[in-house]
Amino acid sequence: MNRLFVAYKPTGVSSNFFLTSLKRKYKTKKAGFSGTLDPFAKGVLLIGTGSHTKLFRFLNKTPKTYRATLWLGAKSDSLDTELIEHVEILKEFEEAQVSHVIASLEGSLEYEPPIFSAKRIDGQRAYDLARAGKEFTLNKINSTIYKTKLISYCHPFVTFEATVSEGTYIRSLGLIIAKRLGVEFGSLSALERLSEGQFRYDEEKLLDIKESLNIPENFYHGDKDNLRYGRVLALDDLEIKEDGHYWLDSGSFISVINITNAEVNYELGRIEC
Repeated sequence: MNRLFVAYKPTGVSSNFFLTSLKRKYKTKKAGFSGTLDPFAKGVLLIGTGSHTKLFRFLNKTPKTYRATLWLGAKSDSLDTELIEHVEILKEFEEAQVSHVIASLEGSLEYEPPIFSAKRIDGQRAYDLARAGKEFTLNKINSTIYKTKLISYCHPFVTFEATVSEGTYIRSLGLIIAKRLGVEFGSLSALERLSEGQFRYDEEKLLDIKESLNIPENFYHGDKDNLRYGRVLALDDLEIKEDGHYWLDSGSFISVINITNAEVNYELGRIEC
């Protein structure tokens, strides 16, 4: 069966391992996910089965919201509790100061990604190089931090939420918070993805595809059999003629098309609704 839904990955398992359990649950061989969560993290994972795995790139998946707990003074190369080397005992901060530092992250932010990340260096993943003890340098990246909020401060643990652009490393945000408080080290003790764009966990209920798409609907005024059988579509038969991606509704299924230089091409031919 074709499905599109939001699952909740628990901590301690990889996204691929979790996907395998969902394949067994829904008795399907073809399934995929969007937006990998590593074993340390838990939370929202977009799942597609059957032909719905093709929809991920057309979904409204940003911005993303995370909740994290930062352990001030904990040194770890992985910036989480996996590789804790030592813990520095710190003087407690004023909560107002912690809140101010978290708020200071908002806006455009340039920073170094964690060495334990999926970034590629000469074809190899950074985390593989890091585990092998090899030295390397990662280029700084830019993220947009749309909104932040202090949830609680129980020294030395700071729990905060951040709504961020695609590709933001929350571990790095934790370290930045620590350094702006004047602390050399800081690592996450918990990380949860609360949402991907409009998508939140709701007991794995099926998503409405049309409401989930991040591209506009177009309207085809030609022979409906052309849509039904995937025939070439004429630009003059479409209501919107500007370049871009659009979805068309045939009643029992949708199609995704791309208009480029007055030519109409199918991106996805038939996706059952």
